[in-house]
Amino acid sequence: MKKVFLFALLFVTTISIAQEKTITKNTHKKHELKLNAFSLIAFKAFDVSYEYLIDEESSFGTSLFLRASEDMNATDFYKTFSITPYYRRYFSKGYAKGFFIEGFATVLNLKEYDFSVSNYKSETNFALGISAGGKFVTKKGFIAEIFLGLGRKLGSETPNGINIPIVGRGGITLGYRF
Repeated sequence: MKKVFLFALLFVTTISIAQEKTITKNTHKKHELKLNAFSLIAFKAFDVSYEYLIDEESSFGTSLFLRASEDMNATDFYKTFSITPYYRRYFSKGYAKGFFIEGFATVLNLKEYDFSVSNYKSETNFALGISAGGKFVTKKGFIAEIFLGLGRKLGSETPNGINIPIVGRGGITLGYRF
């Protein structure tokens, strides 16, 4: 009887430890901080994002874009500032990684050289759009992602406004999940 009781006690203890490890293993880090390396290199712009993971299939976040340099050619137009909240839906088996589609809204400031008055004109506007991409996450939490999307400006056109109805969103980001 003592052997049966001892065996039952060891069995219950083993199961409870295994369940505790399973629960610990299934808890995931929920926060990500990322820097868009593409924007930094190509546009001399600081583009940082924070993303909160709701569950294994969805997340929401926000991105802040600041142009670090006023350098531009007379034919260029560019974004000087934007703040972009977004919602993502993931379609892979991993926890909030792999292929995703995102819906975003952005408030942005654009600047363009106007040849008729030999000066710059700028515009602040609002846009809605979608993006698609992929996110890769290491076991230690390092992140690399690539994405590309388009949005349509919705704000009213002003006489001094920039006549470009489409805005882009994209990048190659590096970050950390914590």
